[in-house]
Amino acid sequence: MVTEFMTAAVIERFGGPDALTIAQVPRPDRLNDEVLVEIHAAGVDPFDASARAGQGSAVAIDRFPAVLGCDFSGTVVETPYAAHSLRPGDAVYGVIPVPRYAGSYAEYASVPSLCIAPKPVGLSHVEAAAVPLAALTAWGIVTTLAKAHERQRVLIHGGETGAGHFAVQFAAYFGAHVIATASARNLEWLRGLGARETIDPVSASLERELDPVDVVIDLSDDGDDLARSRALALVRSNGLVVSGPTGSLPTRQTQSPPTGARTTAYHASPDGATLAVISRLLEQGSVRPHVDEIFGLPDASAAHARLESGDVRGKLVIAHQKGE
Repeated sequence: MVTEFMTAAVIERFGGPDALTIAQVPRPDRLNDEVLVEIHAAGVDPFDASARAGQGSAVAIDRFPAVLGCDFSGTVVETPYAAHSLRPGDAVYGVIPVPRYAGSYAEYASVPSLCIAPKPVGLSHVEAAAVPLAALTAWGIVTTLAKAHERQRVLIHGGETGAGHFAVQFAAYFGAHVIATASARNLEWLRGLGARETIDPVSASLERELDPVDVVIDLSDDGDDLARSRALALVRSNGLVVSGPTGSLPTRQTQSPPTGARTTAYHASPDGATLAVISRLLEQGSVRPHVDEIFGLPDASAAHARLESGDVRGKLVIAHQKGE
């Protein structure tokens, strides 16, 4: 059998953004319930950067070169069987369980069918690639854990991040009073997404500016322990504190959550069925992704460098072809 090759951004070692290089690698074979997808665009996530640096999920990388990239949008090439609900040519998006599977920083990927949903009508492949992991994370926290509802006060720390800007929109959609922290340049933008109050924790005092809240959601990726600690101190005694995959409880707390407050972490699953629910909100225009910058596949290392520079508004996306 002749091996077909494809272009991919790969890592041959763990390291900084420059560890990402372009190479020719074997095109994946579709097996069992998997769907072979031609990738048009890939989201850039902190999850990817962590694996590239040898942290987090990198423990499951057992060989090099490794192809990263969880989020994707593309077109179906092959399906598990002829009567499958997805057909060749269908536009789809989803999350690849990297590094168990080769990721979306490549021309093709073989993806478990349960991780895929039809691409929302009206979204380009670039916009769709900005959605999956960030939106699934925000959805799980806002709906499953926080159970956002009217009269509930929700403080979202890191509102400008990929997951953060979806959390602001989901919580506002369900009627919660949303308060978002972000850098100064992003405050007005977040109000446009549904936040009732916005605050820059660097230049203002959260304790003086805000009344106690029912839920604190930490989706920041800046490692600012002081800002996190001040945000946590605002939760009510019977409130909830949720840390997303890039946020965390501060290692050095100047203040702690009140006694009785519940604390938990959350990691999203690559669930195509839940993504299909989110798609309806995207198609209605109730929620929208924000793409801060688009990179070409050869510039994957530059995309990671930009991600790690901080203050990204929404998501970065790698477009494999022009006009996607």
